[in-house]
Amino acid sequence: MKGETPTLKASMREKLGSRYSRRVRAGGGLPAVVYGHGQAPVAITINAREALRHFHHGSKVFRLQMEGGSMGEQYVLLRDLQFDHLGTNPVHCDFSRVDLNERVETHVPIHLIGDAKGLKSVGTILMHPIEFLEIECLLTNLPEAIEVDVTDLDVGHSIHAKDVKLPLDSMKLLTDPNAIVAQIVSHATHAVEAEATEVSAAPAEPELVGRKPKEEEGEEE
Repeated sequence: MKGETPTLKASMREKLGSRYSRRVRAGGGLPAVVYGHGQAPVAITINAREALRHFHHGSKVFRLQMEGGSMGEQYVLLRDLQFDHLGTNPVHCDFSRVDLNERVETHVPIHLIGDAKGLKSVGTILMHPIEFLEIECLLTNLPEAIEVDVTDLDVGHSIHAKDVKLPLDSMKLLTDPNAIVAQIVSHATHAVEAEATEVSAAPAEPELVGRKPKEEEGEEE
């Protein structure tokens, strides 16, 4: 976590439900819920523009200030951000209460850096099967992203999650260690694998739609 923890101002939401949530969003707010630490969930409203500006900069931990001081000042971690059916406009988010000295489990985006030498060969592509690593770390050490250098990656070679150097030794990898983070493959190999996947997924025999089993034929006249 870099720099000072950003502050989000919030107000209590007295009325719940989709109709009232739409009103909140129409007024420039973003409905949210705060969970955790043995306390009852609390429905709140935050400023959508302010919150999204912080979210887009990679901030995940916030100092939450409630209007009127009803809940006091507390630290929260962004757990989930939900979008509309088009995937463009945020409609709701979830926060969990946290202690800055506790360890948390979180998903951190992977940023591939460098020009892989395997891409210099004709007909090769860089595969990036997973975009996040799940780690456990102190909340105060929460990284915005984890960089993976692919400069030395050659054709037929892979970088696995266990090969990635985490920013701090105190961080713990929770993702499957054998999960592939990046690999260089040829177009031909990729095409063969894709075709094999399609064949294995195809049904052995097509179903006849709309025809009854023989034992049912003749029952309805």
